[in-house]
Amino acid sequence: MHRSTREIRLAQALLESADTLTDGFEAVHYLQGVADHCVRLLAARAAGFMLIDEGRAVSLAASGTHREIATELLQAQRDGGPCLDSYGTGRPVPPVSLRAAREAARWPEFTERALVHDIAATYAVPLRRGQRLLGALNVFAPGLPTEDDDGTALRLAQLIADCAALGLQNNTAYVQYRTLAGQLQQALSSRVRIEQAKGMLAERWNTTADHAFVAMRQYARRRQLPLDRVARAVVDRVADDAALRREAERTERADDEGRP
Repeated sequence: MHRSTREIRLAQALLESADTLTDGFEAVHYLQGVADHCVRLLAARAAGFMLIDEGRAVSLAASGTHREIATELLQAQRDGGPCLDSYGTGRPVPPVSLRAAREAARWPEFTERALVHDIAATYAVPLRRGQRLLGALNVFAPGLPTEDDDGTALRLAQLIADCAALGLQNNTAYVQYRTLAGQLQQALSSRVRIEQAKGMLAERWNTTADHAFVAMRQYARRRQLPLDRVARAVVDRVADDAALRREAERTERADDEGRP
């Protein structure tokens, strides 16, 4: 690949890896796109991500190029493989000849399946953010890197994996903040409705806002209803006014008798 072309494709891959602050984000679809960039940038047959939690694969994402093969090779690592090794050590698994791995009885199931599909070499890098390991990226290559590669392919794969991990972490933070913002907005809206309902009842009954609030609260408790739901009914003028008045009267009698 021409150097300028590779640089442009790398820039595109890094840009897409950063684009995760969106609604409707799907981690598997996102990682599939990143894996596609790996195939193009690293001249690989296929590539795939394995998301791992507590030592167990929880999700797989394979490149569009030879997706069935990549998925099969990721699935074949249940009892051992480059992904689990990289995740277990937190370090890259350098390019290894699969014939040599078979002769050494390394990853038996994985190597047999890879050789069936004419995969000659493989390497993996951890998917991590800081000290947190999320899984691993596995690259399936037609051969070992050339002598002048000088580890470039492995470093490039790690760079892409690091960007993907950052993208996943940013989306997690984005979702958390959006959820928190929604909860705060809901709480604020609820508070505004309750204050509005208090004012409406106080004016209607010619009483204090605190007295109206106690009546609504008691009404909600007796009927096991959220206070906000009662306030909404008052604001929408569909509340049972007679029942609310009875709660107000009970409160008045309790106050007169000195009961809590």
